[in-house]
Amino acid sequence: MATAAMRLGPRALAAQLGAVLRRDDPPSRLALGLAVGVFISCTPFYGLQTLLSLAVATVFRLNKAATVAGAWLNLPWFAPFVYGLALHIGGLMVPDPQGLDAAAVAELLRTSSSLSATNVIHLLRDVSTALLIGSAVVGGVAGVTTYLVAFVLLRRRRARSMMRP
Repeated sequence: MATAAMRLGPRALAAQLGAVLRRDDPPSRLALGLAVGVFISCTPFYGLQTLLSLAVATVFRLNKAATVAGAWLNLPWFAPFVYGLALHIGGLMVPDPQGLDAAAVAELLRTSSSLSATNVIHLLRDVSTALLIGSAVVGGVAGVTTYLVAFVLLRRRRARSMMRP
């Protein structure tokens, strides 16, 4: 199943983001929506991020368009890097009791053609905690960075548009 971001090309995505930036909401509100969307885009719930961003935006009364646009910023070609970094960070924070790190897991999956379903389930359970914690850290850093950059840019854009006659 293709997500909406996968169907959008770079120009269409830029147009959507531009539409969000022209909204009448204050810069802090737009920046917060973008930041929350970026945080959600770093979660391992790939394919559900648009729905999650709409749900979070609704519950916390955030700008829905900004939140969805932020969730779409983690495009499919960025995902392996985001999740790889998240797994690495999570592995550093929550060491696996069996001593497996991301490289050992990748090697195990590559060389072991006879993994049983039980082994795969145990491996996923062990790795999922590290991935969730790592993606929270990566998402938090990405979200805060997005908020700061978006807030400054949106505020400058508003100031320029106010100065024009």
